[in-house]
Amino acid sequence: MKQQTQTAIITGAYGGMGFDMAQAFLDRGDNVVLTGRNSEKLDAAAQQLGNFGQVAVVAGDVGEKSTGEQVVATAIEHFGSVDVLVNNAGVFYAKPFLENTADDLETFFHTNLKGTYFTSQSAVKQMIEQGSGGAIINIGTVLVDHAITGLPASAAMTSKGGIHALTISLSAELAPHNIRVNTVAPGIIRTPLHGDANVDDLAGIHPLNRVGEVSETTGAVLYLADATYTTGEILAVDGGYRVGRQ
Repeated sequence: MKQQTQTAIITGAYGGMGFDMAQAFLDRGDNVVLTGRNSEKLDAAAQQLGNFGQVAVVAGDVGEKSTGEQVVATAIEHFGSVDVLVNNAGVFYAKPFLENTADDLETFFHTNLKGTYFTSQSAVKQMIEQGSGGAIINIGTVLVDHAITGLPASAAMTSKGGIHALTISLSAELAPHNIRVNTVAPGIIRTPLHGDANVDDLAGIHPLNRVGEVSETTGAVLYLADATYTTGEILAVDGGYRVGRQ
């Protein structure tokens, strides 16, 4: 159970799942530090969230180690602690295996994997210094475990698979510091990431026969932020996609 105000860092926080997570942490009284590449979108998100005394923003590329360092420094400057990190920033697009280039791989590894890795390094250093533990929640995908023939995404999935592996490894390594590391693995979620595509056309791949909503991934993140005896978990939020089909 949550007992006191915490500070949560959320990457990729100005739209879709990240914005909804930020709102949820604020609604329960926590402080949030938002980060993303686009400073104008970040500022607009902060304005929309309100609660100005509980929100800080840092514009930057999470794939660069310096961004994670700056985000943690901002959290300490404004709120005095780093208690939760949600590695939500990510990129995704489908492309056939034989058409992927070195640039495609770098795009996915830079943001998805290196962003998660470097931001976690900065947060963990602070959590260890605080001595009170903490929670890291990564965003993966159930597509790592069950691919779709008509959705060629090997480059993206390689980076997301790395996040799943990092979760397991860090959960063991950081357990002595009471730092819990888990991943939320969504199915198809209704977010701006899908662009103009009719995401509901994909409802039928889930046994629950619908796509997910951002509030449902947020619920999983909040659970893992507070689940003090859970670490190393890959929590599917996927309408049953990972275990069966209609």
